[in-house]
Amino acid sequence: MNIISMEHMKKSYTGRKLLDDTSFFLHEGDKVGIIGVNGTGKSTLLKMIAGLEEGDEGTVTFGSNLVIRYLPQTPDFNKEDTAMESVRKAAGEVEDVWTLETNAKSMMTRLGITNFEQKTGELSGGQRKRLALVAVLTAPSDVLVLDEPTNHLDSEMSTFLEEYLKNYRGSIVMVTHDRYFLDSVSNRIVELDHGKLYSYEENYSGYLQRKQERIDSMYAAERKRQSILRKEIAWMMRGARARSTKQKAHIKRYETLRDMDGIQIEDTLEISSVSSRLGNTTIELHDICKAYGDKVLVKDFNYIFLKNDRVGFVGKNGCGKTTLMKIILGEVAQDSGDVVTGQTVKIGYYSQEIQRDETAGIAYMDPGIRVIDYIKNTAEMVRTKDGVVTASKMLETFLFDSEKQYSLIEKLSGGEKRRLNLLRVLMEAPNVLILDEPTNDLDIATLQILEDYLDTFEGIVITVSHDRYFLDRVVRRIFAFEQNGHLRMHEGGYTDYENRMKEEGAFEKEEKKPVENGKKVDKNAYKKDAPKKLKFSFNEAREFETIEDDITALEEKIAALDDEMVKNATNSVKLSELLKEKEETEGALEEKMQRWEYLTDLNERIQQG
Repeated sequence: MNIISMEHMKKSYTGRKLLDDTSFFLHEGDKVGIIGVNGTGKSTLLKMIAGLEEGDEGTVTFGSNLVIRYLPQTPDFNKEDTAMESVRKAAGEVEDVWTLETNAKSMMTRLGITNFEQKTGELSGGQRKRLALVAVLTAPSDVLVLDEPTNHLDSEMSTFLEEYLKNYRGSIVMVTHDRYFLDSVSNRIVELDHGKLYSYEENYSGYLQRKQERIDSMYAAERKRQSILRKEIAWMMRGARARSTKQKAHIKRYETLRDMDGIQIEDTLEISSVSSRLGNTTIELHDICKAYGDKVLVKDFNYIFLKNDRVGFVGKNGCGKTTLMKIILGEVAQDSGDVVTGQTVKIGYYSQEIQRDETAGIAYMDPGIRVIDYIKNTAEMVRTKDGVVTASKMLETFLFDSEKQYSLIEKLSGGEKRRLNLLRVLMEAPNVLILDEPTNDLDIATLQILEDYLDTFEGIVITVSHDRYFLDRVVRRIFAFEQNGHLRMHEGGYTDYENRMKEEGAFEKEEKKPVENGKKVDKNAYKKDAPKKLKFSFNEAREFETIEDDITALEEKIAALDDEMVKNATNSVKLSELLKEKEETEGALEEKMQRWEYLTDLNERIQQG
């Protein structure tokens, strides 16, 4: 059953067609992952699904009494509200405020927000995103619309969210770059490509296979069209006298083939490795220590980076990963120890935040300058293994066409700005790449090409990331931040590290104590004196209202199938299909009956008090 229907939608923004006469349908229980290149309109599509933005043309129909919760890329809170006040305001009118606050406190603690009375204006950008996620997940809803929900989550938090959404009984529409997350949570992938939406009833792995089949089919159809067109052209060129007597239908067929658009496959990012020569001395870290007050971030860390090293750093948010990267860069001074940097080392740093401070030099992303000028400020051209490449050609490679190259940076989407920033770093021709959360806000197509680029990069790659797929794909060694600033080395990718930790029992849940009014308290203290009232959950209440009608509908379907079987008693093929459908319906009925017994029993106990 459709709960949201969008038909013949058209939407343009700053002259770009985001949606071109396309349709989208959301069914009950769908968990949809929307993918596509940055700047093609994924976030705009989410806002339209959430009812926050309208199309230029087309119709949108929402199911009656549908409750939709929307997580934006950049949440906006009242800076003077506390974390808990923000959650309550976002939830709106709810019947059970106590349950809402209890669940919110528990989830905030899981997501690293332990001071419930802290003002949102004092929270970091990552904390505000996680607070918005809490506000969306804890309030009653039928549909969750999530824009990059895994951004600013560490691996443990991502795993928690993954399990939560897998067990969520409503419908989900999300945009995320996390491919493992998509694979685990989604049961349908929708691709936005050149203004059209293509739906695949698969998770991410299944989508990759189905998409390749679609592309192969399109190429086969195009080859057939070109073959016929060549014959038609030859036929049309047989001379003026022959042309005068040609059949009108034949000429019409030729003109139709001639005027058909060729296939459109999304552009791919391909770039040869760009780097400078790296000498024998690279980067050496000797007994590095760093603390802020009583909080020790790094303690006695030693490592010498080897040529062509691929090293990943993982750990919980706030453990000191970015601080260590800035120590390597020389932007933050260590408390003790030495950083030795070779004379030939040229570091390219891709940071979590786009530089908006004019003191950042060429890294400053001035919204008032043109895209091509931003890149030319770094280099007019670069030398690759394929020869010299101009700034304009590099921009084309990174999906900035000639029109977009001469537009202002302020007109780019957030993801396009991240892609442009990545290109700037690569144009510097570094021989050491430091990538701090490179997967945040980059589309999957860009990530795939970045991963391919790093395969051939002749230098050192150092990355901080919570993206398990990216780490598995890129790194060969992982350093994990442990307690008291100690770092432990693990050979292999993230999955190797995770399996090793599971074997050691290191991934067991740790208890965090939340903070209220500046004092640490037991995170379950607010539950101790609360009355334990038995009640339906929001979804159970809705289910109990309709389950008898569902059972009646299934019984009527079985009766109708019996009648069909009598009519088709001599048709063995049709009879086999009907028998299979009846068995499936009877199985669904049995499950509904068991569920009805449970809900009826629960209702009786609730009524008894």
